[in-house]
Amino acid sequence: MSEKKISRIRRARRSRVKISELGVNRLCVSRSNQHIYAQIIAPNGSQVVASASTLDESIRSGATGNTEAAAKVGGLIAERAKAAGVEEVAFDRSGFKYHGRIKALADAAREGGLKF
Repeated sequence: MSEKKISRIRRARRSRVKISELGVNRLCVSRSNQHIYAQIIAPNGSQVVASASTLDESIRSGATGNTEAAAKVGGLIAERAKAAGVEEVAFDRSGFKYHGRIKALADAAREGGLKF
């Protein structure tokens, strides 16, 4: 693995330990060059409460690797979380920097009603 990926995984592990101490649902975000994925995971870590990604039919029709698509995923995950009864989450950015697509997804989820 590259040094860059090892550093990202180390940052992700450190933040996940802090989130597990809180004992709340977490909004876990992952990205690739072409797509972005978001899941709300239960505090025990074994159950996915809601999920959304650019692979969903409603979002996939346009470009999937830009900030507009990430904002759509953020709005969709907020909508599905509210339907599942989740209002407050901890934001797990998986070691990625908080800018660009990650920031767009987080801002859209906040506008959709999620608190973190």
